This record gives sequence, structure tokens and C-alpha cells, in this order.
Amino acid sequence: MEHALSPATLAELRRPRPYPAVSVMTPTHRREPDNAQDPVRLRNVVAEAKKKLEADPAVTRERRAAVVQQLDRALAEVDLTHAEDGLVIFAAPDEHQVWSLAREVPERVVLSDTFLTRNLVSAHAAERPFWVLSVSADRVTLWSGAGDRVVEDRSGGFPLSRGRENFDAERQERIGDLPSTFRDEDTRHFLREADTAMTKVLREQPRPLYVTGEEAALSLLEEVGGVAGDAVQVRHGGLAHAGREAVWQAVKPVLDAQARRDTAAVARELDSARGHRTFAAGIDEVWQNAREGRVRLLAVEENYRVTVRDEGRGHLVPAAGGELDAREDIVDEIVEQCLETGADVRFVPDGTLGDEAGIAGVLRY
Repeated sequence: MEHALSPATLAELRRPRPYPAVSVMTPTHRREPDNAQDPVRLRNVVAEAKKKLEADPAVTRERRAAVVQQLDRALAEVDLTHAEDGLVIFAAPDEHQVWSLAREVPERVVLSDTFLTRNLVSAHAAERPFWVLSVSADRVTLWSGAGDRVVEDRSGGFPLSRGRENFDAERQERIGDLPSTFRDEDTRHFLREADTAMTKVLREQPRPLYVTGEEAALSLLEEVGGVAGDAVQVRHGGLAHAGREAVWQAVKPVLDAQARRDTAAVARELDSARGHRTFAAGIDEVWQNAREGRVRLLAVEENYRVTVRDEGRGHLVPAAGGELDAREDIVDEIVEQCLETGADVRFVPDGTLGDEAGIAGVLRY
């Protein structure tokens, strides 16, 4: 199942396809007893997708068979033992993908000429993805982080390593030649290569960067390149040879502190916007401004969800789930729209926005 949404992956998912491109969404659960319902709900929503294909006169028999085959293959790949909060299946002739999301999605089946990506985009933004670069004199590893996890990433040619023949400290001590590893020219060249590789990764997938290593390693990386100077430095050695749990435990306190600072900064910006009349709050007002591309900063409480319908005069009104024209993922739609128009989207802890009903924005004008 997929987790990491890169700009290139998103562009590929949004590429127009011959009709029908099928998007299937269903909520999932991480823990018992709620997760007992997940297999049945998943089978039912896939069965609903097949019924829609059967009933659609625009879908030929050959194309229907091809998409059904891909749905079955996707269903066989789902691993609900590692479920998160939502599951999305994309299927079209000759292709399928399964995405596990750390954000709830509405149960829904959509047949179109593109895949429905708003839930992926919103989940990606909510997880606040970041990079961790773990540095040592002989190995540099890259980790992709989001939400409550890091996984090793092999973008840009990582991990980088070099032979350990130059690291025989006992031999060097015997012959009286034990220079600092991080004053060695080979080490400088090695970390310069790591800096160049990381620069390319950041250019293709911009994210906050955390760099771990002993102080001498961090100092040399900053001296020979540019990525360390703009990164958050975590003085913790040994992680270039460690597993993901050790990396996660080292960076988690730093991430938590940064999240608190970010939340405080968002609150200050919203307060300032109130005084300058560039403030919007509530689902209807924010939605209208998002459609016009006026939102510069969008703040959404992490678990804020609301079901609405368009009353037909450009305004949203509350709706019950299951209503024919109900829009259960309107928050994800707003998030995607704001990101498309260059807004800074921040998910904040529940209760942060006080009386602003879970969502607020700072306007450009």
C-alpha cells in the first residue's frame, strides 16, 4: 500500500484517463474492536463500484472487465492489519493503486476520467511530511517522515556509503597518525556528495529537513554545502547505521517542539488578520474565499470534519450524511483548493481555533 505522495506521483494520478477511472474510498480503523468492520465495508464498497460499472451504459463490456480485474487485484493487495484511518483504491484498465491514509475519508465511489485525489492531498498536508538526513563519516541515510513514522527513502541515490579501510583507528594510533575523521579530505568529499544529493531531493520534493549526527559531522556538512545551514540540526550520532525506530525517537521531541511553535505562529497570524480585516472563519466563508483563490494561510483543526450541501446560491449549509447532494469531504476539497492556489495550509490541534468552528483563514486581500 502507498503512503508517500510526491509532486510527480500526484501529477501522474491527476492525468486524464479514458473513462472510467474509478476511485473507491472507505474509512478504516487502527484498533479493535472498530477494525472488525473494515473487511466487510471494504468488500461492500468494491462491490458497489462493480455495480456502478455494470449499470453505466457508457462503459463497454471489455473496459468494464478490465477495470473489474484491476479492482480485484487492488483488493488482494490491501493489508488491513496495518490499516490507518482511511483507504483509497484507484483502478483503471491496466493499472491500480492502493493508498493508506492517516486521515478519515468518506465512503464513496466515483467514476470519472481522472482519479479523485483531494483526500490524498489533504491527508498528505495533515501529516506534515519532512526529511531526516542521518550523517556519519562513512554512511549517510535518508528518511521520509510523516505523521508518527519515518521510513528509509532511497531517493537521490541514498543511502551513500564508503569503504571503512580509512577508519582503522587502532592502526592509526599505533603508527602515531590519528587525525580527526572530520578533518580528512576524503570525508569532506564524501559529505559534499551527500549535500549535492540532498539538494536535488529537496528541489524535487521540498520539505522541512532535519539533519542528525555528531557535532563534528554536522559542522563539516554545514561547511562543505548548503543543506545543513537551512535544516534543523539534531545532535545525535549513530543514526546513519540505525533502524527507523531509533531515528524516530531521536527526532520526535524536536518535531513536537517545532509543532508547538508552528501552532503559536498560526494563532498570532490569525489574530493579526482579525485586526486587518483579512480574516475568514467557518466552513462557508472559508470555502467562498478558497474558490476565489484569496486564502493565503488556511488553518484546520486536525479532526475537523463536516458534511454540507450547496444550497445553490454560492453558500454551504449543514447536511446529513447520506443525503443525495451531501459533500462529506468538503474540508479536504478546501485544503486541496488552497494548496492549488499557493496557500500555506496548517493543521492544528483540536480546540486551537476556539470559536472559529474548526477552520479559519488569512486572506491575501
